[in-house]
Amino acid sequence: MTVFVLNAGSSSLKYQLVDPESGEVHASGTVERIGEDGGVPDHEAAVRRALDDIEGKPAPSAVGHRVVHGGDRFDRATVITPDVEQAIDDLSALAPLHNPANLQGIRAAEAVLDVPQVAVFDTAFHRTIPTAAATYAIPADLAREHQVRRYGFHGTSHQYVSRAAAAFLGIPLEGSRIIVLHLGNGASACAVRDGRSVDTSMGMTPLEGLVMGTRSGDIDPAAIFHLHRQAGMGFDEIETMLNRSSGLKGLTGRGDMRDVQAAAADGDEAAEEALAVYRHRLRHYIGAYVAELGGLDALVFTAGVGENNSLLRRRTLEPLAHLGLVVDPDRNEVASKEARRISTDDSPVAVLVVPTNEEFEIARQTAEVV
Repeated sequence: MTVFVLNAGSSSLKYQLVDPESGEVHASGTVERIGEDGGVPDHEAAVRRALDDIEGKPAPSAVGHRVVHGGDRFDRATVITPDVEQAIDDLSALAPLHNPANLQGIRAAEAVLDVPQVAVFDTAFHRTIPTAAATYAIPADLAREHQVRRYGFHGTSHQYVSRAAAAFLGIPLEGSRIIVLHLGNGASACAVRDGRSVDTSMGMTPLEGLVMGTRSGDIDPAAIFHLHRQAGMGFDEIETMLNRSSGLKGLTGRGDMRDVQAAAADGDEAAEEALAVYRHRLRHYIGAYVAELGGLDALVFTAGVGENNSLLRRRTLEPLAHLGLVVDPDRNEVASKEARRISTDDSPVAVLVVPTNEEFEIARQTAEVV
């Protein structure tokens, strides 16, 4: 069996042809500039171009679509029907930049490929979060009416990495206590008990939680009203600022962690302070999740920053030896595309680096339901 994994954006289509059992990638690529000059006219044309690229490879048995927001309606991968499409469309109010584009990719693939189509939701893994962790303390009727609650994101990554970490350590998922730090331009932390998400740092939207490349992460909500009144900023302007001009970019003018670290190494005080803020927020969530889990078997770094930035890993965990997190300096510096332990042999808690593979996870979940 092979699964054609599609991740449709408003102007791009990422694709992989994946064996859902072995994870072997038969083909991959990106179609860009959809609907723009010099590109393809629409998403259907993009899917056709992707199919041209995989010609001669194993024919897709199913299509697995990444869908960002499943709200509280979807707790697992789901075969797409007209009702499912309508639900994805209805949930666009919660993910206006993502769900409409995801739906365009679904409809384009349906028009071209007569195979089962499956939606795999970023939010689904977090549907196991207890009510106490998912609830915001605002009027309950208002929250229910407008679907205001913690949903969480990066679910396919957190699910894949937590399972891979347990396998690496040779421990069963049942009974395991794992924290996953998905650190890329977008970043989130997840507490995983028994293989199930019990808390995560992103909330109703991907804006909450950790400091990110251009997103602020946690902020006092009153700061929004203060800026509206005192700085004369409109709410749309503030929303754009918090999502696109904050985080590392807001603190330093640079949104890429590599650039911020290079500036800090050259003596830029604003860059060093920004990195301190970034690490402080990470430690805040690590400590909270250790308390919530009642102990810890493994702390896992993943995604572009988490997998490749040894300096960030070391400096984040240096003050946390009292929590049983002891990094081996030499292991931490090893660059590898494989899962690896970076803690000392006698560290009470294993510290791992596990490369994420969201496409493999989408393929696996797709195969499970068709």
